[in-house]
Amino acid sequence: MSKKVLLISASPRKGGNSDLLCDEFAKGAKDAGHTTEKIFLADKNINYCKGCEVCNTTHKCVQTDDMEEILEKIINADVIVLGTPVYFYTPDAQLKTLIDRTVPKYTEIRNKEFYYILAAADTQKENMQKAVESIRGFTLDCLPGTREKGILYGLGVWHKGEVLNTRLIHQAYEMGRSC
Repeated sequence: MSKKVLLISASPRKGGNSDLLCDEFAKGAKDAGHTTEKIFLADKNINYCKGCEVCNTTHKCVQTDDMEEILEKIINADVIVLGTPVYFYTPDAQLKTLIDRTVPKYTEIRNKEFYYILAAADTQKENMQKAVESIRGFTLDCLPGTREKGILYGLGVWHKGEVLNTRLIHQAYEMGRSC
């Protein structure tokens, strides 16, 4: 069965390590017969949540930016891939901003399969667990029916494109093929 795969690349750098891993995941998913779309967050205008709480009753944000369109894509996807560099052991600000802005519709984000792609200069998988737990606080704790399907730890990659010289590229492709 063909699935709609939405990749959300939170890297601030096009061609950054987590972004490249998202691209490779997408290639694998396409080769498996799925449809894919990638959103590169740095190209989008997404304001920070203002905490005004209007969306708690209206289910619509008062801000006018690209988030409404992104939310619809998230709701309509079967599989969501969250790709982020890890800075100071947390997902980057772009991904956190996106997560915060899902509040108007987060109860509509149901029964999704999630994959996480992390890239970091750190070489210890244990040190990435804070970032994973931060993402899980959103996906597993807040979204009904969510299934975590895989995590790719892009360890030991700092400089842009460094991931291309590692086995991680193949792992991202295979993860995409298996979704």
